[in-house]
Amino acid sequence: MIQLVLARHAKSDWADEGLADHDRPLNERGRRDAPQVARAVSRRGVRPEVLLSSTALRAATTAEAFAAEFEVEVTLRDDLYLADPARLLAAAREAGANEVMVVAHDPGMSALVSRLADRDVRMVTCAVAIFTWHDGTWDDVDATAPDEFDVLTP
Repeated sequence: MIQLVLARHAKSDWADEGLADHDRPLNERGRRDAPQVARAVSRRGVRPEVLLSSTALRAATTAEAFAAEFEVEVTLRDDLYLADPARLLAAAREAGANEVMVVAHDPGMSALVSRLADRDVRMVTCAVAIFTWHDGTWDDVDATAPDEFDVLTP
């Protein structure tokens, strides 16, 4: 089985206009939504073996909320910051696990989810897309339709 879980970071704080984009934290809503959505994903039986995240503060903080729920370590990757769909998918494949979660940014996240779902999907902040190929391998991802697909939103 292959399970790919794709999450857009939770809502970020724009109060400090002087902060670099990479350094923006979560706002109050983001800090509330991330653990709530993590619990909802967990209730569906999702348990990623590997959790990858962009190094941007808002993504890393979101990933930490999921990591606490799943009891897994977060691996921060510079190449996931504002990554395109190809880089996001390559990172998941390179993780060396069958159940992988990636926390990153739009527009890459919405583009990848839309491509894998074969329909237009807008990933709002803290949305999580869950793809499952029951008898698949990583070669099936992006080559065949998933057996299951769902999106959870805050």
